[in-house]
Amino acid sequence: MSISVFLPTRKGSERVKNKNTRKFSNFEGGLLELKLIQLKNLPVDEIILSTNDEESLAVAKNLDSEISNLIIDKRPNHLASSSTSLTNLIEYVPGLTANENILWTHVTSPMVDSEIYRNSIQQFNSAINDGFDSLMSVNVFQNFLWDEKLNDLTNREGNLRWPRTQDLKKLYEINSAIFITPRQIYLQNSDRVGKNPFLFKMNKLTSLDVDWEDDFKIAEVVYEKFR
Repeated sequence: MSISVFLPTRKGSERVKNKNTRKFSNFEGGLLELKLIQLKNLPVDEIILSTNDEESLAVAKNLDSEISNLIIDKRPNHLASSSTSLTNLIEYVPGLTANENILWTHVTSPMVDSEIYRNSIQQFNSAINDGFDSLMSVNVFQNFLWDEKLNDLTNREGNLRWPRTQDLKKLYEINSAIFITPRQIYLQNSDRVGKNPFLFKMNKLTSLDVDWEDDFKIAEVVYEKFR
């Protein structure tokens, strides 16, 4: 099945200044350079960098000769701001490709390397054969979760007030590292996940996400230690 990678960046990051392109570890082009390198040898038909950021365009241009299937989409500013509705962006994506499936990922997941992407694609292919309609990456969450309004735990199963954590209801945090979904679902449902997604489970290390300035510093240290 044909697959397009959708990799969005935008200018004007508010919580982490220039998070996509400022130097990260030994990558002068930052998280974007690292991510493009992680993606470049995958068994996919095209890698679509969708951005309104001049610095992202410059990083991509430097790697253009190394990544033959890299496609640049200069995304309209109204679809690349902090106020952009995710639904509007989702509805925009299938117009960028005619391939059967879309792998949506982010530069802010620096520990998701080529091996993890390959594994996710293999798992997606198997999941489709098993009756699932899409794949999304998650972290297992099984810890005490308190609701202020209920003034009680929300994920307790049974009557024991303080059960063992392994006896709590198992929940799944969407870590936004990987979504793989047929293009037809984007068109029909305006969604990047189907009705019956396969949960691609990741650990805390590989799912590390850069959302705040502290995250950037932590991710850099972790990357240099383990990669």
